[in-house]
Amino acid sequence: MTTTTSPPPAPPAPSSSLPYIITFLAGASYGMTAVFIGQPLDTIKTRMQGLKNVNANANPTAAAATATRSNSAQSAAHVFWELYSSEGIRGLYRGGLPLVIGGSVMRSDNLVSVSAEASNYLKRTNFPRTKLFGTIDTNVVLAGIAGGMGRAMVEIPTDLLKIRTQVSKLGGEGEGKQLLGSVRWTNLLDGSAITFARNTVLFASFIVYIDFSKQACQAGYIPSMLCTEQSDALTPFFKGAICANLAWLTCWPVDVLKTQRQSGNFTAKDVGTWELVKTNYQKGHLFRGLVPGLTRSFMANGASMVVYESVHSYLSKAWGVARTDMV
Repeated sequence: MTTTTSPPPAPPAPSSSLPYIITFLAGASYGMTAVFIGQPLDTIKTRMQGLKNVNANANPTAAAATATRSNSAQSAAHVFWELYSSEGIRGLYRGGLPLVIGGSVMRSDNLVSVSAEASNYLKRTNFPRTKLFGTIDTNVVLAGIAGGMGRAMVEIPTDLLKIRTQVSKLGGEGEGKQLLGSVRWTNLLDGSAITFARNTVLFASFIVYIDFSKQACQAGYIPSMLCTEQSDALTPFFKGAICANLAWLTCWPVDVLKTQRQSGNFTAKDVGTWELVKTNYQKGHLFRGLVPGLTRSFMANGASMVVYESVHSYLSKAWGVARTDMV
């Protein structure tokens, strides 16, 4: 009598929701890391952009002494010292609470439930794709735009709360009370249109620059020290740092206007959009806060991308799931 051995049962297929859960957790890790590393410089940048006078809380003598300073680094140094001398480290982390809560969702939302799903949809439907100028994939652009819109829906209220706290009077109550006192619920959508536009351009640019950097690495245009061992992409740190900075440069003037609108100091009732643009142009403020902003972006996004890649790779390998995210 011949006995046959049945093959071992196949391992269960990964749940269809696992890729989303993994990318959500990795994106949340990205968001929390960015707040921890970058919030002090973000607060300085926001106060430079959002206060009508960055020295408004300083004494008259100090204000007069710095009134003629036009160098961004000098202004950033003054804002830093004003915050630190008044509130210490706590002052530099103003507005961190809304980002810890909303920022984690924001990064997760745009990286998975919108961008990745949009990209997969375009593939499933065989949507026509072309490469503009031979390098820019139109499907990547469309997926990035979808991700930016998703990010905007979360960031409109949370970033407004962050900015209102960052530009509020020094030496005030704790952050929880500042949040409650700095904005009315009816004002949560202040600056929503320009925030929506900024985020759409920002995240679409970020995804496009990541795709472009992959092509440049594979073609040998980027120094090998910045690329992975396979030379098929930038290392996680430089991917986050370089691509994020390029994306910010693409839309920086819009970010200045967004911060001003959401700060409550430049409302539509006080000044029209065109007048706000013209005033910033005349004063040379369209790139205000660029030095602390890009410094923050380079360090925070670089480190956060390392965390994102580590968490995503670990969970994907542990749970046997193929990656579907956009980065």
